[in-house]
Amino acid sequence: MRFSTKAIHVGQEADPTTGATIVPIYQTSTYTQEAVGKHKGFDYSRTVNPTRVALEAQLAALESAAHASAFGSGMAATAAVMNLLAAGDHVVVSDDVYGGTYRLFSRVLERYGLTFTYVDSSDPHAVEAALGPKTRLVWLETPTNPLLKLVDIRAICDLAGNDIVVAVDNTFATPYFQQPLALGARVVVHSTTKYIGGHSDAVGGVAITNDDALHERIKFHQNSVGGVPGPFDAWLVMRGAKTLALRMRQHERNARAIAEFLERHPIVERVNYPGLPSHPQHALAQRQMTGFGGMLSFTMRVPEQRAMDFAATLRYFSLAESLGGVESLICHPARMTHGSIPKEERERRGITDGLLRLSVGVEDVEDLLEDLETALARL
Repeated sequence: MRFSTKAIHVGQEADPTTGATIVPIYQTSTYTQEAVGKHKGFDYSRTVNPTRVALEAQLAALESAAHASAFGSGMAATAAVMNLLAAGDHVVVSDDVYGGTYRLFSRVLERYGLTFTYVDSSDPHAVEAALGPKTRLVWLETPTNPLLKLVDIRAICDLAGNDIVVAVDNTFATPYFQQPLALGARVVVHSTTKYIGGHSDAVGGVAITNDDALHERIKFHQNSVGGVPGPFDAWLVMRGAKTLALRMRQHERNARAIAEFLERHPIVERVNYPGLPSHPQHALAQRQMTGFGGMLSFTMRVPEQRAMDFAATLRYFSLAESLGGVESLICHPARMTHGSIPKEERERRGITDGLLRLSVGVEDVEDLLEDLETALARL
């Protein structure tokens, strides 16, 4: 079964009671049992819910995996993976990482005795140098957020060996363009709020693995901590995922055209998009991914305030947090998605005040290009 067929059929058989073609929203918190301990596999919806079960089967299939655990947000999924660790454990992290992930690691989990080393994970030697006797997990983003750096997943997994779990946040690439488990990763995490849901109308997350033991531990924390999606959010994400392949093809076509346009524009200093031959890891992107995605970032040769003014004057790119919806979005990472990272640290990583990030939607690309061109002409 191929990708688009999996997205539409896995976990989504006709309802056995009514024959409904679409999986119902099982809007219930509890289930009537025939006797104590005798039920149909469902007892309480924090633990298990039929709509969520269908979503988990669908998303596991899209990553060619055995197991998926759905959560109420991408950060809840990230926290569940980090719950695999214990006080004293050490984690190596991509330095160009989502601001919410940095906040969780630095301001929450460090208080519980975990330690983190941030490195340029696009350099396998930097990752290798950071590994130590207490390292239990390597946390990667690729492409990274917001600088679109790439990480050689297979090389990092080879360095980690069998004793260190490699987890990959695959939100930017999606399972349509990248399959980290096939490259050796043990866990894949998505914010399903983004491309998988795809319509900016549901918040969710998922942790996916082929490792039975890791799955059981993640599932235990899913139930114990309780950060699960409600059935309606699970249903919305499942509906969105059905069209993931169609949407990602259009996202990529539009993003590539916009990246090429921006790279040619005299006021633009730099464009970060792995589909451009000028990207320092373009060859890795061609080898590791089947497409380059719909995200890009760029800096302009203008002061910070003019960059922010530019972001606010666009017609079709909404100034907003998040990404991955059918509509185009623009954000100022230093003030928005990565504002929780101290300024000095942001700038050391390359997240300058002049950096803007685009989530390119699926509108007509000519309208998007005209919008950008008009706004640039005003600067």
